[in-house]
Amino acid sequence: MTRPIVGIIGNQHLINDQYPAHAGGTMNSEAVASVSGCMPLLIPADPRFVSVAELLETCDGFLLTGGRPNVHPEEYGEEVTAAHGEFDRARDAIALPLVRACVERGQPVFGICRGFQEVNVAMGGTLYPEIRDLPGRMNHRMPPYGTLSEKFALRHTVRFSEDGPFRALLGASEVMTNTLHGQGIKTPGRRIVIDGHAPDGTPEATYIEGAPGFSLAVQWHPEWDAANDPVSRPLFTAFGDAVRNWARARAVPGRKSA
Repeated sequence: MTRPIVGIIGNQHLINDQYPAHAGGTMNSEAVASVSGCMPLLIPADPRFVSVAELLETCDGFLLTGGRPNVHPEEYGEEVTAAHGEFDRARDAIALPLVRACVERGQPVFGICRGFQEVNVAMGGTLYPEIRDLPGRMNHRMPPYGTLSEKFALRHTVRFSEDGPFRALLGASEVMTNTLHGQGIKTPGRRIVIDGHAPDGTPEATYIEGAPGFSLAVQWHPEWDAANDPVSRPLFTAFGDAVRNWARARAVPGRKSA
C-alpha cells in the first residue's frame, strides 16, 4: 500500500561553493521513513518551481527542517544586522504561507529548528538574531568541532507545561535535548503557545492554539537518532499518525480538501 507523503522543505545550497542545489539532511528522510512510516519527498522550496497550492495537494504533511539560512528579518518587520546571518528568501516565500495554509486546513506540519522559527514568524511572531548575546542565556549553537554524535549530543533539559500536548505525548515534564541553533523566539505569534522552555528561559516547544491538525514545533533536532531516542521517537510517531489520518480522510470519496 502506498505510504502517505511528507514533504520535506529543503534549503538552497552551493556544492563546492559553486554548483547550486536543493538540499535536505538524510536524517530527516530517515526519521520520516523509519519512524513516521511515511514517504519522504524533498521539496525544492522556491516559488519559481513549486506553489503552495500544488504542495498542499501533492503532500499529506510537511516537515519544516533546520538549516543554516535564517528567516529574513523583513518577514517580521525588523532591519537586517550582521547577527542575522545568511538567508534563503525563496524558502521564506514557500514555507511561511505554507504554514498558514496548513494551520487553516488542519494539514499536519512539524517544525524543527529553523522550521520552529518559521512557524512563529508565519503566525506573526518575531525572533532574536543571536540568543547567546542575551543576558542570562546560554550558547545554544552547535559545537564547532567534534563528530556528528558529539555535535548532536544531549546538552540541556526542556521543561514542559503540565497540561500541554508535549507532556501528554512524551509522558514526562522534563526531557534532555540537543541544541544547535543561534536564533530563537522573541515574541510569540498569534495563537502560538510556548509549551516548553530551556533552563535559561529560551522557548523550545510550541503548538498553535485551536489548530485543527498536528502543529507541533521544537527548537532542537529530534531527527538525530529518531528511531532510538525516547524523546524523538514519540514526536515522529505522532506526526506520522497525524499524516496517515489526513491521507485517509481526504481519500474518502466525495470529500474535498479544506
